[in-house]
Amino acid sequence: MLIGDVSRRCGVSARMLRHYESFGLLRPTGRTGVGYREYSSADLRRIFHIESLRSLGLSLRAVGRALDDPDFTPSALVDDLIRQTRARITAERELLTRLRRIDAAGPTDWQDVLRAVALLRDLSSPRAGQRQRAALASVGEVPVPVEALVEAALGESDPNVAGALRWALAHAGADGLPLLAEGLDAPAPEVRERAVRAVVEIPGGDATTLLRDALRHPDPVVGRYAALALGTRGEPDAVPTLIDMIVGEVNDVDAADALSALATDPATAERIAARLVDLLTHGKLGASARGRLAQALAGIPGDTTSRALAGLTGDDDRAVALTASYVLTLRTAPTGR
Repeated sequence: MLIGDVSRRCGVSARMLRHYESFGLLRPTGRTGVGYREYSSADLRRIFHIESLRSLGLSLRAVGRALDDPDFTPSALVDDLIRQTRARITAERELLTRLRRIDAAGPTDWQDVLRAVALLRDLSSPRAGQRQRAALASVGEVPVPVEALVEAALGESDPNVAGALRWALAHAGADGLPLLAEGLDAPAPEVRERAVRAVVEIPGGDATTLLRDALRHPDPVVGRYAALALGTRGEPDAVPTLIDMIVGEVNDVDAADALSALATDPATAERIAARLVDLLTHGKLGASARGRLAQALAGIPGDTTSRALAGLTGDDDRAVALTASYVLTLRTAPTGR
């Protein structure tokens, strides 16, 4: 069979067949009387074997070893090909992600494209200052797609850069919330914390709804950040978590401030006071916890709170009793002349 027939049958160009021959991979069985190459059935099988191995990503040198070296074992080579292929797939996915983000930025000309590329590159810079400048610059004429901001925020450990990224996400509004919601369920606790801290700074009802759901999160850190934010947003659902934070001495001052903000609503103030009184009466709390609750009662108006403080003035622990007496005195003192 001549080279043209072989090329049509095997789907390999005549030029490539000559290249295989020059490389030593393929040797035609014979020649015609006028010097044309003649290929046998065995030659065709070898061509198919060469093409099969090349389809796996083997170099021509490796193909030759695989076909001609009886001691050649494929396991190490295949493992190496797997690693190379995974690296190539990762690189291609990263490129696809970068292209999608540039497209999402809505560039109108190549200058916009170049600015978007520069911002995306700077967001992954090893230098914190450069990442921070990129985060601050992302709120501009060529905004960075929100998914890039969320990815950067969830992976950022530098507090200054993280703050800039949260600021940028707050400007993006609710667009980043679905991705941040996924971050709340990330395996790594530090990622969950970064996600909830980002949600806290996003205004609007959608963020409040997500924070309300986060109160029941199995990670207590997520629930506490959500409770503090909801307290400042006037959401009474945060009350139980805030009180638990005071009892457990976890950001208790901030939790007390959030309770005080919630207590501007009379109904919520009564609910808070009733829960605190129940804890003080039946909670079997230690002296330090009772003292923190006495201090928290200072920001809760109403007769129920005053009665609870009056009861604490006789507490067995002198420090708790003095704290309650002092707070009660402040509540009953005249506010002016």
